[in-house]
Amino acid sequence: MTNEELQVLVETISLQYFQRAFKHKASFNRRLRTTGGRYLLHTHNIEINKTYYDALGKDELIGIIKHELCHYHLHLLNRGYQHKDADFKNLLKMVGGPRFCSSLPMQQKKEQKKKIIIYKCLGCKQRYTRRKRMNTTKYVCGKCRGKLELEEIRSVVI
Repeated sequence: MTNEELQVLVETISLQYFQRAFKHKASFNRRLRTTGGRYLLHTHNIEINKTYYDALGKDELIGIIKHELCHYHLHLLNRGYQHKDADFKNLLKMVGGPRFCSSLPMQQKKEQKKKIIIYKCLGCKQRYTRRKRMNTTKYVCGKCRGKLELEEIRSVVI
């Protein structure tokens, strides 16, 4: 689904369920992570999380749009548009919108490997662990000012 198709869908849902026109912009925003959508107070635009549409389908998308349109229309009518307001709760119930969006299916966490680099002083045998490589000709041991040597590079699974 494209942004243009989303715009048309939001306009039709607004007319069908709220009997009011949606006169602003609706678009997908892939940067949204923790929410299904958001209504922007200053611009009156609506942004929808595309991940919810991809994972849960059109029914979930319609629910998110109804929720955001409740914020939109109540705000423009100077009525209680916040989640805590009775106006918002009543309108949401009337149009059949969800109070919260469904949770996304759990994505398997990938095993993260971090590289650990260990340097050793040739004089006092002090060991230093680093995440990035360093120039051993430029740096010396902080304890005895001896020369440093690369001892080993490990990959640690976190």
